[in-house]
Amino acid sequence: MATADANSPQRETTPSLTSSSIPQKRALFEAEDHSPAVSSPLNPDVATKNPKVQIQAPEDASSQTMAREKRTKKDSLKKRESKGATGSGSGGIDSSRSSPVPNKPPKEQPSEMAPLRYKLAPPKPTDFDLARGPIFTPHHEIPSFSPDQPPIEFFETSDHVYNKKSFHYTHCIADPTFPSMFYYRNTEPAPFGAHISFEDAASHIYFNKSGTHLTTDKGFRMARANVAVREGKWYWECKVTRGISPTPGSPSNGHVRIGFARREASLDAPVGFDAYSYGLRDASGQKVHMSRPKDFFPPGESILEGDVIGLEINLPSQHLHRKIVSGTYNPAIDLDTSYSSSSPSLSEIEYPNIIRDRIPIRFKAHIYFEKIDYHTTKELEELMNPSPVGPAAAAGATPPNPLHPSPALRTLPGSYIRVYKNGKLIGEPWRDLLCFLPPASKMGTGAGSGVQNGREVMDDGEVGYYPAVSVFRGGAVEVNFGEKGWWFPPQQEEKGEDVEMGGVEGPEEKKEEEEKGSGVGRPISERYDEMIVEDIVYDVIDEVGFWAMGVGRDRVGGKAGPEKGGMGAENDEEIKELVQDD
Repeated sequence: MATADANSPQRETTPSLTSSSIPQKRALFEAEDHSPAVSSPLNPDVATKNPKVQIQAPEDASSQTMAREKRTKKDSLKKRESKGATGSGSGGIDSSRSSPVPNKPPKEQPSEMAPLRYKLAPPKPTDFDLARGPIFTPHHEIPSFSPDQPPIEFFETSDHVYNKKSFHYTHCIADPTFPSMFYYRNTEPAPFGAHISFEDAASHIYFNKSGTHLTTDKGFRMARANVAVREGKWYWECKVTRGISPTPGSPSNGHVRIGFARREASLDAPVGFDAYSYGLRDASGQKVHMSRPKDFFPPGESILEGDVIGLEINLPSQHLHRKIVSGTYNPAIDLDTSYSSSSPSLSEIEYPNIIRDRIPIRFKAHIYFEKIDYHTTKELEELMNPSPVGPAAAAGATPPNPLHPSPALRTLPGSYIRVYKNGKLIGEPWRDLLCFLPPASKMGTGAGSGVQNGREVMDDGEVGYYPAVSVFRGGAVEVNFGEKGWWFPPQQEEKGEDVEMGGVEGPEEKKEEEEKGSGVGRPISERYDEMIVEDIVYDVIDEVGFWAMGVGRDRVGGKAGPEKGGMGAENDEEIKELVQDD
């Protein structure tokens, strides 16, 4: 018998194979452990204690390679940046970090819905300067509708960012009293007050310097106001300064549409184009929703040059709204759908959970907060364009209602939009408006958005219905949000006079409303003041929240320790600069 050489490789013992065809007792398998005691290339998983798993001995090297655990390939740095995983200027949120707070052990991590923390360099001295509005370049003039008024001058706005590509922007400023957050807070540039937003408008729209008058020489373009309404009754006016001529046979000077739009509504389309906006056409005074025009004004009546259209919106309280979108609304119990502006008792106070994921972004001479915007949902896309195999068909084609299985298709009971023409009430083109509070609205979840951990259904405090206008090839409108009074104060109905209003409340509801003294809605200009107060409160809450987490920096600009997540002047990181096509 040949004796094995001591230096020759020894063959390892091959474990015996258990054939499934040989009958075995279950008790034996459950009581005994047949896993190998020593790990080997043939038995890499020695922690497996389940004898039911067959151990197959690889016959060659190729099978050994296949038996190895598959290697996870990591993306390159350039690819991760393109996906927005490093908080780039096109996304702003670091999706590669599973926790909102750096340098903290997992057991001390805050809630997943806490505001995200970003690692930024200290602000530049110019970041403390007051925010500046756009640069106005004269573009053209149009004659005023009134002969005794000077021509209306329109300007092209430049050096400012537009809300597009699924991102929303607001002005911010550096403030040393907010060291824990990242030294930045919300601010507003001139012109102060409610007006059409220069950032929340499509390109090729021309404004006057106060942001209350706009036009375009292109196809339909839409612009939203810088104020959103979320509950209560509100009113604003819009004057057509250039559109359908009141002189019979005269050519049209363009077209306009007026209404309300949510954040998801497209800016490159007219108001009423999709399910996220409600609009009025100047031609024939038709109401438009989801691109479906329907007759509304009396036959033969249109919206002409010089007409003033007043729009009133009524929304239930956010308390009821949250019940509806959360699926806890019960019509038998939640009977009162009206909104009360009186101060509630301490037991009735319910504060919304506002989560604002944002990061400072440089754009030319401006500093903006960049935030993920809300995007369209499949349910409302299907509602606009029904498909026999889509989500609407799966839900049985149930029309929108407060108890709909899908939150996006739930409606607000008691909500409506009223229309006035030159102060005279025309009617209510829409009732039971669609819900907008998350999860009825959802943030984008595509590559680079950074949305994770269920944050796509959070409320950033700016969702709601915005006053919106659309202009087409020379059409021009001027808005009035009530800061200096109304051009045509809304006329209340005279007692005993019948007015054709589709879906208007009956005599009992009307009497109850008169007893409450509600009257017409509050001016939108007052809502602007409320939003400023809300921004201040939310900024303070975020600052206190970050300070409580222990992630603040000291007030003198020095470098805090890594345990505080701080960052000093020695850090060479910088705020990303945004690049956008003008």
